[in-house]
Amino acid sequence: MVRQSKFADEFEHDLVTSTGEMSTDVRRRKPNGSAATSPSTATTKVEVDDSSSSVISVLDIFRIILALLVVTAGASHYVTSGESYIFGLPRPWFTKPAELKQYFRGPVNLTPAELAKYDGSDPGLPIYLAVNGIIFDVSAGSHTYGPGGSYHAFAGHDASRAFVTGCFMEDRTRDLRGAEEVYLPLEDPDEEISSGERKTRAERERRLAKKKVQEEVDKWVKFYSNSKKYFKVGQVIGVEEEPVGPAPTLCTAAQKGRPKRKNMNKSKEAPGKPVQ
Repeated sequence: MVRQSKFADEFEHDLVTSTGEMSTDVRRRKPNGSAATSPSTATTKVEVDDSSSSVISVLDIFRIILALLVVTAGASHYVTSGESYIFGLPRPWFTKPAELKQYFRGPVNLTPAELAKYDGSDPGLPIYLAVNGIIFDVSAGSHTYGPGGSYHAFAGHDASRAFVTGCFMEDRTRDLRGAEEVYLPLEDPDEEISSGERKTRAERERRLAKKKVQEEVDKWVKFYSNSKKYFKVGQVIGVEEEPVGPAPTLCTAAQKGRPKRKNMNKSKEAPGKPVQ
């Protein structure tokens, strides 16, 4: 009996030990299959999916920008009654084929003799004119500056003087000497004034007249520079900074158009009447 009891105790001990080890092994064993995915892994997967769904592609950005441009152009066209797609702003030069081509060609610097070839007589060449030494491409106005056009006399020339005097054919030159006489009044021989006063007045008026000449030239440079049709291409070279030789005489039409001091004096005597 004692031996049986001892054997029973040993069997029970072995059974408990083996059962405990098996339970521990079972607890340590990881289940197989997709059902065994840990909560942390599942959470990470969800987070990745959420982050990828919020990314905006480059194509989406392009579509948004394109839509904004279309809406802006439509609004501008409506507001300006069909006159502009960019609310009256100047069209960028890089959207104009002629200016873009000129940009890659670089500046065009021509002597007066070379400039004369660009008068529109050769259909294979652009039409150029110059003001104050700056060359502008006026090909877009070929009906005006080309052969038969009303301003064809300017094509192929630096006609700065003609822009002041209005004598298109006679004054196709850059020489502005004496052009200020356009603004100087013809003297009134009956005017009672001393020679000293006359001289002082003449000097003052000539200074003002020369200033007006430069302002007129600058006005035309600005006109062509800011034009939507014409653009600057280069400079006239090979010309002396200061003209040499005798100054050009004032053309007949400009001479006839000079103001008369006699009329100016009468206007001063009549209050309320503007000076002509």
